[in-house]
Amino acid sequence: MGARSIRSKLVSAVMTATLPALLLSIAIIIVYDLRSYHRSLLNDLATQAELVGHMSSAALTFDDPRLANENLALLRTRPEVRAAAIYDANGELFASYRASGEARAMPAALSGAPASDRQELVLHHRIVENGETLGTVYLRAENRLLGRTLDYLGIALSVTLLALGVAYLLMRRMGRVVTAPIVAITEIARDVVATRDYSRRAPRISDDEAGELVDSFNAMLTEIEGRTRELETSSSAIAREAAERTRAQQEIMRLNEQLEQRVDERTLQLALANAELANAIEEARSANQAKSAFLSSMSHELRTPLNAILGFAQILTSDTLPSTLEQKKEFANHILKSGRHLLTLINEILDLAKVESGTVTLSMEPVVLDEILLETRTMVAPIAAARGGRVLFPETPGAVVLADRTRLKQVLLNLLSNAVKYNREAGAVVVDCAQVGPSRLRLSVRDTGAGLDAQQVASLFQPFNRLGQEGGNQEGTGIGLVVTKRLMELMGGEIGVSSSPGVGSVFWIELASTAPLAAPTMTEPGAQAASSGADGASAPAGEGAGPAPRLLLYVEDNPANLRLVEEIVRFRRDLQLLSAPDGHLGLALARARQPALILLDLNLPGMGGLEVLRQLRADPATSGIPVIALTANAMPRDIERGMAAGFDRYLTKPIDIGQFTEAINSTLAPRRFAPAQKTDIDTDAEATAPAARKDA
Repeated sequence: MGARSIRSKLVSAVMTATLPALLLSIAIIIVYDLRSYHRSLLNDLATQAELVGHMSSAALTFDDPRLANENLALLRTRPEVRAAAIYDANGELFASYRASGEARAMPAALSGAPASDRQELVLHHRIVENGETLGTVYLRAENRLLGRTLDYLGIALSVTLLALGVAYLLMRRMGRVVTAPIVAITEIARDVVATRDYSRRAPRISDDEAGELVDSFNAMLTEIEGRTRELETSSSAIAREAAERTRAQQEIMRLNEQLEQRVDERTLQLALANAELANAIEEARSANQAKSAFLSSMSHELRTPLNAILGFAQILTSDTLPSTLEQKKEFANHILKSGRHLLTLINEILDLAKVESGTVTLSMEPVVLDEILLETRTMVAPIAAARGGRVLFPETPGAVVLADRTRLKQVLLNLLSNAVKYNREAGAVVVDCAQVGPSRLRLSVRDTGAGLDAQQVASLFQPFNRLGQEGGNQEGTGIGLVVTKRLMELMGGEIGVSSSPGVGSVFWIELASTAPLAAPTMTEPGAQAASSGADGASAPAGEGAGPAPRLLLYVEDNPANLRLVEEIVRFRRDLQLLSAPDGHLGLALARARQPALILLDLNLPGMGGLEVLRQLRADPATSGIPVIALTANAMPRDIERGMAAGFDRYLTKPIDIGQFTEAINSTLAPRRFAPAQKTDIDTDAEATAPAARKDA
């Protein structure tokens, strides 16, 4: 080998020294840039996958592939993304997207972890909403790392060759002058690599190739510095965007929770409001029905005694209906009896009104039970004796209860009078007293009457119930038990009843006692009231020759009302009255005697008037007989219901004699020339029919 010149040696030395430094610098820069680029690409894909997953969570929740496909189609703005897909929670393909020119199809199901290679990057990102995995986002992007690496290698090679060529030329020409900038560049490069301070620059010593090399090196540093800042800025922006998205997602979740909470609260409020409204409507409907039933019952109860009072008063003051002195006394007795009954009814209604309004004042004090029982026995025993019955009272030595003396006496009298009234003939009423607690005393009143069934007991303490025997053969208002119950509640006591049909009933009250009860014994009052008989005089038949009288059937359970109609009809020779005290007998007489006209009360024992009318209309033998309602049910809805049921006329009590006569005449007028009714009337049977009626 020949000798080499110093320039060649210098060039060789410079190039030998410069080349490794240049290659190392470029390699470090390229590796750093490629790693940053690869990390940025993966972060970008992860961000895209998270964004697509967030946007598609609603589509997965509501099974809307179209919305998911639209979300995936937004990736067309990212040309590096070649394909994308959304898989549901079971790993089945839900929606997919392929870039233009991409031929490979999406896998039908996810299988294992994502596998990337030199040409493609594959990323799986789970879609999680409220802690529940809804599906997975699949992204397949073009891996440009290899191309970028090749580009960098080409650039590095070009720069190296260029640098070496320039260095060679410079060192060939300038020798030491060239060495200085190379050394400077080498030092700067080493410092940059060591400190990663890309703001450093190599000094320009000359304007020749060495200076250009310095400029190139500085430009490269500038480019690296710019790209590093861009990467840092991009990373910061991505981090900020991710943070903002996280905050937005948290805000959305918070708003959703608030919205759900508000919806639940509003739903609960609406449900409560609807329930309150339904209860209010039901209470209003019940109150309205109760008011209507109360007014109807009160109207009937008031009109019943008024019918007798005004009816007999019309007869007494009428010149066309003469009556004897004995009849006038009888009519006056009926008026007096009905007036007393009306006064009792009004007093009980006033008592009920006072109790319900809370205006009743009580004087609570210790009351000796023996004294109260003695007073009530004196008042009730004659009434029971008149019916052939007896009342047994216990001895209650030392028993003292806490109550209002007057109201307690009223309660006991009401229970005892009911027991006597609804008892069977010659039955017994037993009063019992027992200690049911350390400071609690129970008084019970047992009768041997017909008893009550469960339905009657359930509706017992209601106004105008009359012990569950509406239309029965006992006179009463049905208010006493309601007042009794209210008074017992005001005195801090209780009232109850137990009854068995056919056996009898037991009404009991409980009060606080201030002294214990000794063993009671039963005593029967010796005084018996004299029994009284009931008159059963029949109305005289009309006299005189002429066509046979028309038969008029009156179904009525109130003797005073029947007596009034008998007196009105007594003066008409063209009519003959036949009566029945209940619906069953009325139906039998109507079928057997075929009357020309039927007068029908609605409140009858056993079978009501509307049921009697229905059976009359259903029987071909009686369907053509005209029927006139004669009742104390005078409410407009009662009249409408009666006319709808098929009555020919509807008359209300008290009876107006003129209107009553006109109704009979107008109803019988079309039948004036009809064949005569049966003439073989059993006068004795008609005379004895009123005797079967009950006392009202």
